[in-house]
Amino acid sequence: MILLGNTMYAVAVAVFILPNGLITGGTTGLALFTQYLCKIPVSLFVIVFNLIMFLIGAVVLGKSFAVTTVVSTFYYPAVLHIMERIINGKQFTNDMMLATIFAGLLVGAGIGLVIRAGASTGGMDIPPLILNKKFGLSVSAMLYVFDVLILCLQIFFSNTEQTLYGMLMVLVYTIVLDKVLVLGSSQIQVKIISKEYEIINSAIQQQLDCGSTLYMAEGGHLREESRAILTVIHGRALSKLNEIVMELDPEAFLIISKVNEVRGRGFTIGKKYMNKKTS
Repeated sequence: MILLGNTMYAVAVAVFILPNGLITGGTTGLALFTQYLCKIPVSLFVIVFNLIMFLIGAVVLGKSFAVTTVVSTFYYPAVLHIMERIINGKQFTNDMMLATIFAGLLVGAGIGLVIRAGASTGGMDIPPLILNKKFGLSVSAMLYVFDVLILCLQIFFSNTEQTLYGMLMVLVYTIVLDKVLVLGSSQIQVKIISKEYEIINSAIQQQLDCGSTLYMAEGGHLREESRAILTVIHGRALSKLNEIVMELDPEAFLIISKVNEVRGRGFTIGKKYMNKKTS
């Protein structure tokens, strides 16, 4: 996943960002600024900068950080250099909007895969981590601050349109990154309030093979005490659950919400069945 994520990132830069003169944040944005000032190739700057940041991060953040970052630090600049040689400045599209959107999609998905693998892309990810450790500053907030500053640096050699496209690309890859990080882990949480809670609870366990939790509830108007059911299910089971509840109690009250991640028995660890002993 780390290799695939970094490859997608490199493809976005070599195929869409560089040929179309787009500007972006992160290490690549700094590389574009340096290329404008000193004519240093983007891939060369990236590998030198990543190496410096890697060494600083290893000293300040420790060996465990170094282990999770070493692959990205050296692989991304290498594959970027290869992609630059293959593409050789050719444009896949002249449409700046298409280039911006596809670059944002690839960058966001690529970084998301790397983070989901428990690693870091290195480079400009490292200063926010150091600031967080030393001063308690928010990592995400510092990432945004650095991205904005790097975009501002590129204004000196970019026109207004390029700057706007750059901001749009940062927005796109930020949204895609957030989506990739919760992809496949979101579930549906359902709260059921019904007088028939016992038979509904049994039906959930027997027909849907899902766990449930009963907790005390009290009506706000009549002050009648009862029990409510809390269960977490996959999205595809929601229709079946609704059908079961409505069949057993048409007057049942359901609260349905989406949760980003669920951990525990039946989700991140296997199910465990316990037989009740009845006397």
